[in-house]
Amino acid sequence: MKRVLMLLANGVEPMEMAAFTDVLGWANLLGDHPVELVNAGLRTKIVTTFGLTLNPGFLLSDLDVSNFDALALPGGFEPAGFYEEALSEPFLATIRHFVDAGKPVASVCVSSVCLGVAGVLLVHAAFMAALQFGYATVLSADEYLA
Repeated sequence: MKRVLMLLANGVEPMEMAAFTDVLGWANLLGDHPVELVNAGLRTKIVTTFGLTLNPGFLLSDLDVSNFDALALPGGFEPAGFYEEALSEPFLATIRHFVDAGKPVASVCVSSVCLGVAGVLLVHAAFMAALQFGYATVLSADEYLA
């Protein structure tokens, strides 16, 4: 079984969490290989972008992140306090752990900022989908920064 850790910060965007929960939930249900999605945060109660209250399954401090195969990072909203936790050292250290171990890290929207602050985009290839005029274009980090 593959285990994916979804790291949640206060101010997380519920629709960005849904991308991971739906895709991995259906993959677990109908796919050829079982997948377990585990969500964790720095606190026992998280308030999302527009006030939905969530109780993460685990506190990050209670988990051994080396027991996971991939990391999922939904984005959030700065006025709701997202960056206060998403750019904290426990979050950044978790990102570095997965990257250093060569494990996949998926980020949505502004959680990609966390990858930059963690310093992992300096030495690893990254791809970004730029949406303009209703069309998505996938760019490498070098193309995007050029």
